[in-house]
Amino acid sequence: QAQLVKSGGGLVQPGGSLRLSCVVAKNIFDKYAIGWYRRISETQHEPVAMIGPNGHEGYDGAVKSRFTITRDNAKNTIILQMNNLKPEDKARYYCNVVTPLNNYWGQGTPVTVSS
Repeated sequence: QAQLVKSGGGLVQPGGSLRLSCVVAKNIFDKYAIGWYRRISETQHEPVAMIGPNGHEGYDGAVKSRFTITRDNAKNTIILQMNNLKPEDKARYYCNVVTPLNNYWGQGTPVTVSS
């Protein structure tokens, strides 16, 4: 089981920062790429950032240069540092891991950007 446990999120003013964390079971953390998504409709999630087990990162163009995804290998944790947040970043954010047998989603955490 992936055991995606998330923390972070909340309300911030435009230009502010938030940090999201996702703790993943070690056997999953060590082997698979882990991504952050945000919900854009009832049925659709938009990819935000992803990091591979080797540390290789990828970002959606809308967040590149503002968001940073990192791995804390000692804590089996994926961190999404979000800077210079904009109102259009408002969404519920989820971490996700896809393995050959399962597609794991965290419970989601809300991010609100408003003045």
